[in-house]
Amino acid sequence: MDVRLQRKIHNLENIDRVEAKEVFKYLSPSNEDHVLDLGAGTGYISLAIAKHVQSVVAFDFDSEILQYLEEMATHKKIKNIDISVGDFTEMNLVSESFDKSVASISLHEVQPLSTALREIHRVLKENGMFVCIEIEKVDGIQAPRVSSEEMREEMIKAGFTIEEVIFPEMDVAGQPVYIIVGLKSESK
Repeated sequence: MDVRLQRKIHNLENIDRVEAKEVFKYLSPSNEDHVLDLGAGTGYISLAIAKHVQSVVAFDFDSEILQYLEEMATHKKIKNIDISVGDFTEMNLVSESFDKSVASISLHEVQPLSTALREIHRVLKENGMFVCIEIEKVDGIQAPRVSSEEMREEMIKAGFTIEEVIFPEMDVAGQPVYIIVGLKSESK
């Protein structure tokens, strides 16, 4: 493994983030679920949730990170995680194939966001659940961010019914986060 990849893995493994068990509260995984983990990275959600669902597809644009995730799954003897490399705006996934999807701190840099959200909507089954976790846009921070209001509006435009918007008492890298839970409504 090259030094650049080792550094990237180290950074991803050691950043502040919303705990997987916190995500479970909103995702409510069941052993029959097929789950899509968008921006899976090193797999902190994929590896944790795989024990509770039928299957997980770990989706990311970074094939090297997904290879690491695959090695970790093999090491932990987890056999129900498949990896998929691609672009959030053109997912190479079958329509209506997932019961639930989660994107944890992974949509803020995707352009156009509306296209990515329509793709998430497309791959979810009818009444499928999407849990979006993002860092709130705040004044003075120059990094790419999407405000909770903008994300909520874009999710509605993509065809989601918003079930809940949560502002948990936690932060990521010293910045506030939000969680939006949406259900796939009528096909668009």
